[in-house]
Amino acid sequence: MSPHPAPDSSGHNLLFLSLLLLAALAAVALLTRPLTPIDETRYVSAAWEMWLRGDFLVPFKNGSPYSDKPPFLFWMFQAGWALFGVNDWWPRLVLPLFSAGGLLLTYGLARRLWPQRAGLGGQAALVLTSTLLWVVFSTSIMFDVVLSFWVLSGLHGVLSAAAGKRRGFVLLGVAIGLGVLTKGPVILLNLLPVVALAPWWNPGLKWGRWFGGTLLAVLLGAAIALSWALPAGFSGGEAYRNAIFWGQTANRMVESFAHRRPFWWYVPLLPFLLFPWFAWPAWWKALSRHRREGLDRGSRFCLAWMLPVFVAFCFISGKQPHYLIPLFPAFALLTVRLLAERRNTHVGLPALLAAMLGGAMILAATGHIPAVNREEVALPSAWPGGVLIGLALAAWMAGRRGAAPVPNLALLGAASVALVQVAAMNSIGPIYNIKSMALAIKQVQDEGRPVANIAIYHAQYQFLGRLEAPLAEVTGVRAAQWLAAHPDGYAVVYLDNRRQLVGISARYKQVYRGGGVALVDAQTASGLLSIAAE
Repeated sequence: MSPHPAPDSSGHNLLFLSLLLLAALAAVALLTRPLTPIDETRYVSAAWEMWLRGDFLVPFKNGSPYSDKPPFLFWMFQAGWALFGVNDWWPRLVLPLFSAGGLLLTYGLARRLWPQRAGLGGQAALVLTSTLLWVVFSTSIMFDVVLSFWVLSGLHGVLSAAAGKRRGFVLLGVAIGLGVLTKGPVILLNLLPVVALAPWWNPGLKWGRWFGGTLLAVLLGAAIALSWALPAGFSGGEAYRNAIFWGQTANRMVESFAHRRPFWWYVPLLPFLLFPWFAWPAWWKALSRHRREGLDRGSRFCLAWMLPVFVAFCFISGKQPHYLIPLFPAFALLTVRLLAERRNTHVGLPALLAAMLGGAMILAATGHIPAVNREEVALPSAWPGGVLIGLALAAWMAGRRGAAPVPNLALLGAASVALVQVAAMNSIGPIYNIKSMALAIKQVQDEGRPVANIAIYHAQYQFLGRLEAPLAEVTGVRAAQWLAAHPDGYAVVYLDNRRQLVGISARYKQVYRGGGVALVDAQTASGLLSIAAE
């Protein structure tokens, strides 16, 4: 039996601080960043089309079944719309809410792994809140933070099962099932290694009971997932059925190996993704000392959770930074354990890097970085860079005076993310905010005119314009044929250079992702296609 946890008033205070930081960062994201094409707009549009159809089994994208993602996140959007009405803000709050749940679960794991070390849970939540990639995806409409919530829930089940409680296997099974409904079978990759390595981090387990209970948990998870997949497969048709039962597993793995990113691709990104913690020399010194002194049960648990999954993702050629997000709570827990007995409060290198970032922001704002000048419609603001330099100096001075390093670095990391977003607000909005274009398309459709998208269409306009009819997706020869067959129609045309927007007579036009986009009548669209073909 584990000893009773020590009183943890300091941990509660730090947990509260981490939740406040998350709320502030979510508010900054809502105020500074639009729903961003193509991923965020596509996922909300899939939920919108389900809502329009009253079909809660099969996601749709531009009028066709959408098999790339399971429906759990879309269900969460629709639940909020049922309570508050259809709006833009609720889908953007779902991820911060799950992130807050992840902080609470991380706090609970620390209390269970190191019950006699008061304060580690709150510190772990604070480290997680300030880690760059966790913050970014806690305020973005993606699936990985929700997946992390189910991974953390499953790990609580693993610890309960290791303590001899059968309900732990039930919780593990429920987490597997809901994780599959969130992002597919990848949750098994995140959970099964720590289960398989349980004899290392929790010696003395009865193997038969342990792996038998794990098998039952996997079967329970499969039953939960199949309770959606079977009726959805029959409802969505043969192509959709084949996609969710085969394409979500074997095909995706096969395609992933064709992406050809090298084995080491994640490694140079880690200092950036885990800023400011991974770039702090004291972290590495504490790791070396902890390894020499011997790993305790909690540290072994974190390593069994983190390292096998990281190595597996390195071997899989299809790599994206956000695939690693479910490992970030393990990193946060290990970090606070390493620093538990650390007396060095100096934070020189992270503070220097933050100050350099602030300097780069000022250079970008004053037009001294050519790459920014070429890509942005408006230069970013300069003052956030100056504020960040000031905060970096304050963090350095606080460290010299003995301030606790975890809150000090956490506040610096969170402030860095917030200030970068504030600085980029005027630059990002004109390029990625496509709501006005979506509303213009809605007006054309309300007039009874057909609209085509002259490119691969990611449904980026469906929700923002509250479109109730799909766009025709046409490219190449089919585009010219569609325009000839619909002389009263309109087309969304994409331009490689934003300067081409000048002189085009359009219902609506704007810069878009380094180029331009225009909603034009069929005759104008035909002319633009002819010019492009020359």
